[in-house]
Amino acid sequence: MTTQEAPVEHPKPNPARTIVYMVVSFVLRLVQFILIVVGASVGTATLIIWVGFPILLAVTAFVRWSGDLERRWAHTMLGTPLPPVERLPTEGQSLTRRWMTRLSDPTTWRDLAYLMVAFPLAATELPLALASIVLLPMAIWVMPWLGWLHGNLALALLGPNRTKKLEQKAEHLQASRARGVDAAEAERRRIERDLHDGAQQRLVAVAMSLGRAKSKFENDPDAVRDLINEAHTDAKLAVSELRDLARGIYPAVLGDRGLDAALSAQAAKSPIPVDVQVDVEPRPPAAVETTAYFIVGESLTNIAKYSGATEATVKVWRTDTHVITEITDNGRGGAEVRPGGGLAGLADRAATIDGVITVVSPVGGPTVIRADLPCQW
Repeated sequence: MTTQEAPVEHPKPNPARTIVYMVVSFVLRLVQFILIVVGASVGTATLIIWVGFPILLAVTAFVRWSGDLERRWAHTMLGTPLPPVERLPTEGQSLTRRWMTRLSDPTTWRDLAYLMVAFPLAATELPLALASIVLLPMAIWVMPWLGWLHGNLALALLGPNRTKKLEQKAEHLQASRARGVDAAEAERRRIERDLHDGAQQRLVAVAMSLGRAKSKFENDPDAVRDLINEAHTDAKLAVSELRDLARGIYPAVLGDRGLDAALSAQAAKSPIPVDVQVDVEPRPPAAVETTAYFIVGESLTNIAKYSGATEATVKVWRTDTHVITEITDNGRGGAEVRPGGGLAGLADRAATIDGVITVVSPVGGPTVIRADLPCQW
């Protein structure tokens, strides 16, 4: 699986995983709560005789270790996108200075806040988790929502802080803009090359034919007639090539009738059967429509050339903030996003509007290409 990274929405977790998470978490958080509360109390009470210092140091280290454990645990069981936290560096510091650095680190206090809140929650969630083992409707409908809410709590307290999120967003936007510029430059070179190799050559031929006809106008009327016919043919071909070039920049059917009609027209030209399902009301911005159109077109071309597939499916739908485009084929799989490759080109095209391409293509198939295209910038 190859994925272009980007901010993602936290989905509702699997019911069975949520139940296991709730049951195991109760035991884990009971131990954490007791050790932290007792350790902090004893350490504070004995700090005056210096015995409390190593106790508080151990409690601080345990809080941070437990926070990291909770991040991995929530990510594994609930699918919560919790990256490893970045903490203030303590290398080369004395024991006292290291403890003070850890106490001044906001991530330590966020870990502690989560652990103190998580235990009472676990105590209230445990009965629901146990009841869900025997009550199937509760397991199916209630537990995923409970896991989703808990995952969002973990994301709020254990995830990147606001400054870090803004930095990550800025880095993502900067990378998207750079790739968008590269994609636009590649598109400009393609248009220039198509003009030079196609319509420009035709128009040069027209000019040469008319020039030769002009020189023969008085002496050889039959040759003039042939040359004018040749120029006429070249002029029609030039117009046709210019029309095709314009269609490649922005297809008329897309502007007139929208994505459903445009993608259906693409599918009709595919050498393999393609099922198209489009539901994007209200109509998205033109830039999003154009990007989705070309991503589907290039994907279907690649499927026909390289995948060995016998059928494909195109699904396009709209959420509140994104247009999701998903192309699936039953080919041999093994597709990857490689620098300079066709899938990298799709990712670059999506990046022009801060979109993200995700490719899942195990060997043996099926291959799923998904584009998440934002409707706002």
